[in-house]
Amino acid sequence: MTDIAAVAGLKTVLAEIESAEKEAGRSAGSVRLVAVSKTFDADAIRPVIEAGHRVFGENRVQEALAKWPRLKNEFPDLELHLIGPLQSNKAKEAVALFDVIETVDREKIASELAKEMRKQGREPRLYVQVNTGLEPQKAGIDPREAAAFVARCRTEHGLAIEGLMCIPPADENPGPHFALLEKLAHEAGVERLSMGMSGDFQTAIAFGATEVRVGSAIFGHRDYTGG
Repeated sequence: MTDIAAVAGLKTVLAEIESAEKEAGRSAGSVRLVAVSKTFDADAIRPVIEAGHRVFGENRVQEALAKWPRLKNEFPDLELHLIGPLQSNKAKEAVALFDVIETVDREKIASELAKEMRKQGREPRLYVQVNTGLEPQKAGIDPREAAAFVARCRTEHGLAIEGLMCIPPADENPGPHFALLEKLAHEAGVERLSMGMSGDFQTAIAFGATEVRVGSAIFGHRDYTGG
């Protein structure tokens, strides 16, 4: 996708978010766009930054390390979200680079993040990922354990969990999954809901999303060749 097309895509998505907020009876600006830049290099991302957008999402720590330190140095007000699974051996790098980690989903990750945050004196904001579809191949905690896990993160690890995140099964109506995540957020006492992607973010907004994660509608289709 060309630079012009990416900026046009950004403007279109922002307008669609604004329309969905209005239709859902929500105040303008209540939903933040996380522009998902995975697989796109710094040159592809820069025009979107220069157009004024500041919140981005990446799936892999190693990929993010290759492009974001320089961009964050150039644009200090950028906010970078980790939206892909986090391995415990990448906790150090994740805490150093990301401003929001949306994929806390097990005790070992909670423990490693707490240790690194104390060591580095850095406190990225944290979300718990919930596997609302109970898909064995997908990361995320069992929804039946979500509220208790959030409580343990707070009491045992000293982590200030502020939200929940989910990725509904691709072949199912996302609405019930978004409704479940909203219910779990109330039970867990968190206010932020990261849910909704390019194909369903309007539905997510209707169910209370505070962040939507949109990539292809902005940057175009991804080329996964070569990893």
